[in-house]
This record gives sequence, C-alpha cells and structure tokens, in this order.
Amino acid sequence: MNEWLKASGIRAIKTMAQTAIATIGCGYVISDVAWGYVASASFVAGVLSILTSLAGLPEVENKEIVDKATAIKVETDRAEELEDGV
Repeated sequence: MNEWLKASGIRAIKTMAQTAIATIGCGYVISDVAWGYVASASFVAGVLSILTSLAGLPEVENKEIVDKATAIKVETDRAEELEDGV
C-alpha cells in the first residue's frame, strides 16, 4: 500500500503541475491569469488523478510481479541446490 501511495501521489502532483501550466497559458500576460481558476482546476485534476489511480498503477503492479518472480526464482534455486546435495 505504501508503494501505491507514493506512486499515486507522484502522479497526482505531475497532473496538477501539467494542469497549472495549461491554465496559466490561457492568459496573455501574467497579470491576466485567473489564479483562482488555476488553483481550482489543478486541485480537481489532482483529485481525479488519485481516483483514476484506484483502478491500478502499472509501476506498482509491475514491481509486485517482479518481486514475486524473484521470490520464486530464489525458491527454485534453493530446491535445486537441495536436490544436488549442495
């Protein structure tokens, strides 16, 4: 779960930054930027990113698969060593 929190948090922050950049770009000059809109849109994008992450995160799922495969390999190697009398 800790890996998921970290991965989903990173994704949410990246999404919020991308949304902020896109909405800031809507103003012609910095004084024309609607900062309340930028903050609101970025926050909503972050919440939506977290909700989307509930469906699954490939980087977390792939890590779990690799960890399981490594554990199986270690067990297989141990079993082979026992069979060989090592």
